[in-house]
Amino acid sequence: MYYDDHTEAKLGKVKDPVVRVIKWIKSRSPREKGIMGCLGGLLLLVLLWLVIEDHDNLFIMAESVHFLGIGLLIYKLMTKKNAGGLSLRSQELTALFLAVRLFCSFMMEYDIHTVLDFLTLLATVWVIYTLRLPLKDTYQAEQDSVQSYYVAVPCLVVAAIAHPRTHHPLVLRVLWALCVYVEAVSVLPQLRMMQKAKVVEKFTAHYVFALGLSRFISCAHWILQLIDGDSFLLQALGSGIWPVMVLLSEVVQTFILADFCYFYVKSYAEGSGVIHLAAGIV
Repeated sequence: MYYDDHTEAKLGKVKDPVVRVIKWIKSRSPREKGIMGCLGGLLLLVLLWLVIEDHDNLFIMAESVHFLGIGLLIYKLMTKKNAGGLSLRSQELTALFLAVRLFCSFMMEYDIHTVLDFLTLLATVWVIYTLRLPLKDTYQAEQDSVQSYYVAVPCLVVAAIAHPRTHHPLVLRVLWALCVYVEAVSVLPQLRMMQKAKVVEKFTAHYVFALGLSRFISCAHWILQLIDGDSFLLQALGSGIWPVMVLLSEVVQTFILADFCYFYVKSYAEGSGVIHLAAGIV
């Protein structure tokens, strides 16, 4: 007699090893899942360490993944003509830290990061324009409750306290710190909005997963630099609060998105493609 996969699953005759692994993981305790998640992250770090020869390229890779994520949003807005599930506040915060970083890059340094930031900023501004004007009727403003200044103002206060100690003017050093801190928490309004909705639209989910992957790669850059014994970085970490805050910001923004990335991978591994968020994800 023929059974489809769903029937076999109900009868306990699942043969797919991937499904068996997923069922086994789901049966583990939260503590065991946390340990497995940490081990998975460590294995991925080792893989990056072995595959990427110049670890500075991880920064470029991280920003490229972010740009790809914005591209997925633009595709959604152009084809679906619907802004449902997207947080305007997160896009505003993204534009803020990109604009500040772009300005500081022109004033303090010039490299490939500047080009990538410029392209990503243009794409983000287009998304903001679309949410505010052409598709404003589909934008769920009532769900987007975390105001941008609730995030930006505390970041500015911290930036005034902890910023680089270089030869550049104080205002540039504070602005540079501001963009680091805002980037670390810019996704919070988006996560809060998705938490309220409980179910996440797929293109929005792709975008947020791309952000999570981008943050992880950026964080991996700093960790691998330490593993490589970068003498300048090790010396900098002991020279004041700023280098520690930079590393802490990278870790924070990675963990902010870790839960979502778990649910994202879990949903696609199960074949549903629908991301259901737990109530305490934010």
